[in-house]
Amino acid sequence: QPEELIGRLVVAVVNFPKKQIGPLMSECLVTGFHDATGAVALCVPDKEVPLGTRLL
Repeated sequence: QPEELIGRLVVAVVNFPKKQIGPLMSECLVTGFHDATGAVALCVPDKEVPLGTRLL
């Protein structure tokens, strides 16, 4: 759920055009992978980086 991301450091792509995804209007893409059970494992930095740092 979107509220579960509050306060977490995740890898996301911002400045995308708004897009309707289900009942939500999305303005960014949070990155992740499906694990063996189908649950989502979020992409997270392996050490602290400043907010807004560009992904290389």
